[in-house]
Amino acid sequence: MTEQKPWHGVIVATALPFTDDLSVDYDAYAEHVAWLAENGCDGVAPNGSLGEYQNLTEAERAQVVKTAVEAAPEGFTVMAGVGAYGALQSAHWAEQAAEAGAQCVMLLPPNTYRANHEQVKHHYATVGKVGLPIVGYNNPIDTKVDLVPELIADIHAAGNMVGVKEFSGDPRRIYEIKELAPEIDIIIGTDDTVLEVGLAGAVGWVSGYPNAIPQSCVELYRLCTSGDYADLERGQQIYRDLHSLLRWDSKTQFVEAIKLSMDIVGRKGGASRPPRLALPQDVADRIVADTRAAIANGYDR
Repeated sequence: MTEQKPWHGVIVATALPFTDDLSVDYDAYAEHVAWLAENGCDGVAPNGSLGEYQNLTEAERAQVVKTAVEAAPEGFTVMAGVGAYGALQSAHWAEQAAEAGAQCVMLLPPNTYRANHEQVKHHYATVGKVGLPIVGYNNPIDTKVDLVPELIADIHAAGNMVGVKEFSGDPRRIYEIKELAPEIDIIIGTDDTVLEVGLAGAVGWVSGYPNAIPQSCVELYRLCTSGDYADLERGQQIYRDLHSLLRWDSKTQFVEAIKLSMDIVGRKGGASRPPRLALPQDVADRIVADTRAAIANGYDR
């Protein structure tokens, strides 16, 4: 059995609640972190893309991590997102995370422009000097850099990446990554590939939809990664039932979609900061329908 490391299991990329004037609602965020722990999740990843970190001030971004650490019960991971335009900024946020008590960090490549492989390796090496374990975050859809398997293997071999959150949407990559870097941990990065990447050997899932339905997502993850084919039939059924909802995690409107689903199930999702605005009505209607269908099928927790 694989050792449970801090970046293993279901790590929730937390949505960030705001007050009516769009100030950060730290009290609501602390309650949300504690609620996720109570509902079976293994940790949280504050200041990821779902947490709207790009639209936070430096003071707000630091306080979000501190709030998560203070709200987390013993044994519950805080994996702080430290993405930034460059290595010096990301290293600063990794230092802040370490001081706050986070157990590990999640790091995008530099995304000021399409950095080459040497620049990307330097980026991870710079943040690696801080000393916290680094989970790489490959999101070539929303950033300008693709962490291809060869590059991931080089960064891992240098000691600067313990795992990778794979968001390319291509589960075939998992096999090549493991061929080149057998010891690296694979983390599911998209909610709508949990079955495929789980079967490929993932040991964690950085997930958005547990913000709304944590118990159902945890059950799905356990079934898809248990290695017991007796679990697979039930896992496939849940996956089919939830897939229309989970795929919103990979859409451009993923922040607004997950927050709307949270509102529907009685959690505090609420508005996002600009440039995100209210969803077009037809899109909102589809998200509402997908969320209500999940609830009707019993996936309401």
